Amino acid sequence: MRHIPSLDATILPRVIAFALIDRVQIEMPLREFPKHERMRRPMKIRPSLLVFILILATFAVWALDSAIAQSKPDSAASKILALEDKWNAAYKRGDVAIMGSLLAEDFIITVEDGSTFSKSGYIAHNGDSTVHVEVTEMSGQNVRMHGNTAIVTGAYHEKGVSDGKPYEYRDRFTDVWMNRNGSWQVVASHYSIPANH
Repeated sequence: MRHIPSLDATILPRVIAFALIDRVQIEMPLREFPKHERMRRPMKIRPSLLVFILILATFAVWALDSAIAQSKPDSAASKILALEDKWNAAYKRGDVAIMGSLLAEDFIITVEDGSTFSKSGYIAHNGDSTVHVEVTEMSGQNVRMHGNTAIVTGAYHEKGVSDGKPYEYRDRFTDVWMNRNGSWQVVASHYSIPANH
C-alpha cells in the first residue's frame, strides 16, 4: 500500500481560519451604482458562519486522519506476527539455527505437561530425531505492545509422531517478546491445554 503521510489535525483548521480572518471582508460589486461608477465595498461575514466553517473543517480533518490511521497496520505488531510465523515454521522443520536466533539467552518455556526448558534444553528437545512434527497451526493471535515488550496470545494446534506414537495438542499460548538493541527475541513462552478440552 502506498504510504500516505499522517496529517496534523490542527493544521487545516488554522489555515482556513487565517485565510478567512485575512478575508473577513469580501469584496462584492454593488449593482445600484452605474457601470462607470461601480464601486467595490466590503461585506462582513457573520461570526456564526466562521465558527461553522471551522467546526466543519476540523471534523473533516479528524475523519481523514482517523481513516488513515486505521488503514496503516501497526508495524511493530506486524513484525512480531511475522516472527511468530518464522519461529513456527522453523520448529516444524527442526531448524535449530533459526530458533536459536529468535530465542533470548534467558528464554524459558513451559509446555503442556508443566515441564520447563531453557533455551538450550528447548533446542535440544526439538533436535530429537524420534519426534516428527506434521502440523503446527496458530490462530486467533493477538499482539499487545508495551514499549519494547510484545505479548502474543492465541491458539495452537500441533500434531505429529513421537517415539513411533501419534500425538496431538490443542493449546492456548502466551509468548513474550522483547526488543533488545533493536532486535526482537522471545524471552518466555507458555503453552497449556484448555480445561474444557
